[in-house]
Amino acid sequence: MSSTTDKIKGLANEAAGNVKQGIGKVTGNEKLQAEGKAQELKGEAQQTVGKAKDGIKGAAQKASDAVNRI
Repeated sequence: MSSTTDKIKGLANEAAGNVKQGIGKVTGNEKLQAEGKAQELKGEAQQTVGKAKDGIKGAAQKASDAVNRI
């Protein structure tokens, strides 16, 4: 998966998780709240992976540029 895809899926999971948590709170459904929290955390992790991939790409590009200057 690309870094952009990871970040987009992460945002979607985080948003869906927040909605589930809210519905769970309103309805008193603790299971739905827990599912929502788990999905939110999954989304945060996906976004972190996407950001890490961006960082690795940036570092690799800098290394490549440095080698090409030699």
